[in-house]
Amino acid sequence: MEVNKFSGKDYDSVLEEALSKLNLKEEEVIISSEEKKGGLFKGKLVELTVTPLTDVLEFVKEYLSELLIKMGIEVSFETKIRDNQLQVKMYSNDNPLLIGRDGKNLAALQTVIRNTVKNEFGKSPYISLDVENYKDKQVMHLEKTAKRIAREVSETKIAVELDNMNSYERLIVHNAVANFEDIYTESVGEEPNRHVIIKPKEK
Repeated sequence: MEVNKFSGKDYDSVLEEALSKLNLKEEEVIISSEEKKGGLFKGKLVELTVTPLTDVLEFVKEYLSELLIKMGIEVSFETKIRDNQLQVKMYSNDNPLLIGRDGKNLAALQTVIRNTVKNEFGKSPYISLDVENYKDKQVMHLEKTAKRIAREVSETKIAVELDNMNSYERLIVHNAVANFEDIYTESVGEEPNRHVIIKPKEK
């Protein structure tokens, strides 16, 4: 994979040159920067490494393929880039193993790939891994559960604490019940024990 490095006196001018040469927009790349000492009387130089998101996506697919083959799992990919996010959907000969109990294997794999990309490119865009439609089904189930509990809180006027969730799951709950006029949601606790409380509004 080609490494695109650009250097100059200031960040903005170097970035403008890099994007012009690559014919890309800023939202289509990831950028890592480093200050380096110039020669005598030249002061400091800014060096940018600019990587197209398409290159990062190819790296992710190759890394996952090699890793999963070692685990005896054959996998194919469906990928897209949306809103600066890399979305990778996997289809394999052993989906239950890839997903793991309550999605723990999939979550661990996502953490590994994000850290690997960060080490390789200096930073990582948001990367979402899924196995077929597992996450889509989980989101639908979580939204349905949140709305059911919101209706119960609305009727009983008694707050309900939900189970511990990661930040993405909490966001789904907040958004799912945002249109209920007589209840509100609040995230409480410290990671990894942070969770959502659905509460009635006081009149």
